[in-house]
Amino acid sequence: MVVLTVKIIELVGESKTSWEDAVKNAVTDASKSIRNITGIEVRNNTANVRDGKIVEYKANIAVAFKVDGSTET
Repeated sequence: MVVLTVKIIELVGESKTSWEDAVKNAVTDASKSIRNITGIEVRNNTANVRDGKIVEYKANIAVAFKVDGSTET
């Protein structure tokens, strides 16, 4: 029997260099307080622009993680 419960939360990662780094930053920061991350979904990419140049990249992501006490057999 498989009893697996997964929770999904939404986060926004930021980076001065790229959307890829924004995603990585969000996952890195989330993993400091969330155990058992099993996957992510990138939902949206946005950026702040100043004087015609991108100055900050942002990535909205959904993070899935296994709930404590949940078992997989």
